[in-house]
Amino acid sequence: MSRLRRLLQSVMLCLAIAAMTGPALAGPGHVLVLGRISDDPKSHYAQLQPLLDYVIPRMHDVGITEGRILMARDAQQMGSYLRRGRVDWVTETSGTAVALGLRSGAKPLLLTERSGVRDYHTVFFVRRDSPIQTLEDLRGHTLALQNVASTSAYLVPVMTLLQHGETPEILASIGDVAAPDTVGYVFARSESNIATFVHKGLVDAGAVSSVDWSDGKRIPANFLRDFRVIHRTAPYPRAVEMVREGLDPQVRDRLQQVLLDAASDPQARPALKTFFGTSGFHRVDAQMQHRLDELKQGLTRVRMVVE
Repeated sequence: MSRLRRLLQSVMLCLAIAAMTGPALAGPGHVLVLGRISDDPKSHYAQLQPLLDYVIPRMHDVGITEGRILMARDAQQMGSYLRRGRVDWVTETSGTAVALGLRSGAKPLLLTERSGVRDYHTVFFVRRDSPIQTLEDLRGHTLALQNVASTSAYLVPVMTLLQHGETPEILASIGDVAAPDTVGYVFARSESNIATFVHKGLVDAGAVSSVDWSDGKRIPANFLRDFRVIHRTAPYPRAVEMVREGLDPQVRDRLQQVLLDAASDPQARPALKTFFGTSGFHRVDAQMQHRLDELKQGLTRVRMVVE
């Protein structure tokens, strides 16, 4: 009898472990979880909640009755959440979106239009009196970028330099000199700092998004007059809505349709504006899928060669 009791206890223990390590890691089937990588959860929560409140009532017919928000401190943690089914849907810039796809298998659901802009590109610029005319002329010179999380002011510039046969190399400080056969880069942390570094001659060139290039708050007009563009990249999606691999197809398709319809629904406008200035969502066409594939290949190469 004691042997039978021990056997039953062992079976119950195995079932308990399986429950903790298996499907229980995913959220309940009636809950849709919206995720965000954030260093300011309180602020981002306020930006996410209104759209989630709009979406959930329109998904009752596919069994979704509740919405939740889950923040991650970085892409690694968000990738883990997506893999384990703890997050269903995440909104990100295109570079971070493809990184999450590589880490977790998450797939693009829709392209996100923000403030009327669906796509953007990177602008490389120098002072107007600089002898630098092309990307190849950057060899032996210094370039200001934003930070490693930026698509337009890090990932795209670095992969573009690699595509042009250049060797990007991070410098320890702004005063360091680039080796003659490399393009030395430093992080300025913001677009306005990038412009300031170039304007003051602290670096030879900068790279920012076309959106920031046209934003007088980021790059003042008196700076812009003194700058000259040496290269513009191909356009990339401004932002992407991603969903986890394995999300119920009915839930995925319904979410996609609700978001597509939101731009023409007056009730959704306040929530969309709060949602990072979103002005609409669009299906992923062949051209933008090609750009996302390029970003994925570029990210892989940057990680292998540069980082």
